[in-house]
Amino acid sequence: MATIGFIGLGIMGAHMARNLLKGDHQLVVNGAFPIPDDLRTSAKVVANSTEVAKNADVIVVMVPDTPDVRNVLFADDGVAKGLTAGKLVIDMSSISPLDTQEFAKQINALGCDYLDAPVSGGEVGAREASLTIMVGGPEAAFERAKPLFEKMGKNITLVGDNGAGQTCKVANQIIVALNIEAVGEALLFAARSGADPERVRQALMGGFAASRILEVHGARMTKRTFDPGFRIELHQKDLNLALDGARKLGLALPHTASAQQLFSVCASHGGKAWDHSALVRALEIMSNFEIGQTPAA
Repeated sequence: MATIGFIGLGIMGAHMARNLLKGDHQLVVNGAFPIPDDLRTSAKVVANSTEVAKNADVIVVMVPDTPDVRNVLFADDGVAKGLTAGKLVIDMSSISPLDTQEFAKQINALGCDYLDAPVSGGEVGAREASLTIMVGGPEAAFERAKPLFEKMGKNITLVGDNGAGQTCKVANQIIVALNIEAVGEALLFAARSGADPERVRQALMGGFAASRILEVHGARMTKRTFDPGFRIELHQKDLNLALDGARKLGLALPHTASAQQLFSVCASHGGKAWDHSALVRALEIMSNFEIGQTPAA
């Protein structure tokens, strides 16, 4: 079995690393980052990202944003300093497609392959190894990595060359944000009209409006459970990538922009770390009414 270096053991990364361990892979992790206790005892802990790269055949990166990936890869104690020809770097973070292409060129120059492989499915998908994985990079590298991806996800697609995986993830985040907004508006309308929003949600799950967003995040809205699976501030980052790209491409994305503004309302009310399903709270603030509240007579 390959030795896997895993850098970034947060809400998502920790579950993904555990699933790799279940596949009997040896795991090497960076001791400079927070490490859950169970992974600290089951993985080899080394001093920095350079040492991770030296001790692993495949290096997986799962950190929040483009600058974080750049630092992990190219800092003085970064992954690049520990690479030798033939190793594989897989970035599973959600970052800029353009920067991804540049990172790939720099890693390729060291004789190593690079895949961008962002994921969708949230904490539940990471825990249950049911993530959707959107991959950009060479087909041979994809085939090499596929057995690892299959330990972490179910729907695994090679979208195209380096950067294509990240482009697909940005498109995914547009769809997710607009679906959250639609579900929030629908349930708020139902609640304000005097209907039981949870029963409305259950009824809609049997029809054409059914979706994973209605199923999972609709339930979060009716139950008022906004502990983060995916934080608002991270979804804001992804929509910034979409809107920046749209400006460069001359595209109009009006509803993406409105969803970003609703996330900003949440952030201004202390909600950067809320789950992104809490976008509904921005609608509630604007409407002076909360789902679950009894409408005034």
